[in-house]
Amino acid sequence: MAATTAAVAPALSSISFRYQIHSISSLFPKSTKPFFLSASFPSLSLSLTPPQAKASDIDTAFFDDLDPEEEVVFDPPTPPEGFTTPPSFDDGPDETEDEIAAAYEELFGPAYSGISVLGNDVFVMDSKVKKTSAFGKVKKDKVKDGFEERVVQVRRVTKVVKGGKQLHFRAVVVVGDKQGQVGVGVGKAKEVIGAVQKSAVNARRNIVTIPMTKYLTFPHRSEGDYGAATVMLRPAAPGTGVIAGGAVRIVLEMAGVENALGKQLGSKNALNNARATVVAVQKMKQFREVAQERGIPMEELWK
Repeated sequence: MAATTAAVAPALSSISFRYQIHSISSLFPKSTKPFFLSASFPSLSLSLTPPQAKASDIDTAFFDDLDPEEEVVFDPPTPPEGFTTPPSFDDGPDETEDEIAAAYEELFGPAYSGISVLGNDVFVMDSKVKKTSAFGKVKKDKVKDGFEERVVQVRRVTKVVKGGKQLHFRAVVVVGDKQGQVGVGVGKAKEVIGAVQKSAVNARRNIVTIPMTKYLTFPHRSEGDYGAATVMLRPAAPGTGVIAGGAVRIVLEMAGVENALGKQLGSKNALNNARATVVAVQKMKQFREVAQERGIPMEELWK
């Protein structure tokens, strides 16, 4: 009877162990195959402890011959014949300011001072990133077309709307190349810089050519009207200079006139006087143009 009990006990323990594993596997519905452990591995044990190396497995043959208290003497190899010792970093000449600025710009881009040593765009800090001004607007470079800009007037103007008044700025700008070409423009914007840029673009669209003699003066007298403003222009002898005031003087200087007389008659509005000056200039003609219209040589114009 005892032998029978001893033979049946392992079988019952195997069945109970298998039933416990099957009940655990039923908690995971995604598994398609039931997991059974056979009772033929009674010594099965799961260990998560990583294996540790034994002291006998570590190779220390490289350090066996070294004495930690021994003084090591540095014995460099003998340099070859004709070898010249290079100068130390501190023994060389000091770098100039331009060299330092060029090295800094090569690493970090153009400086904020607006000066580029390597000739790069001072507004580009990276190949893909641009330096922006206030309100995230990208700064625009000045147009290099040979024309100089001169601001005549900047005024604040308001527009009355349902909710109140809207404040804007109006700028009057004169552009010219000082070689006989000049233009007057006006522009409005919420900021002064934007108004000046708009007026400069508008002035470049209204370029006119001023007829001048070899003495850089007008060929004859002329008058021009615009609105309530009247401008009178007269030629002058060499060395006289530009005798005029206000917007008339600015227009003549930007055009390159060096000897002339001008006077404002009527309104003192800067924009109207500048446009009246342009109207007076457009009425002028060169001597050869008058001779061609009359069909006579230029020598007979003074007979």
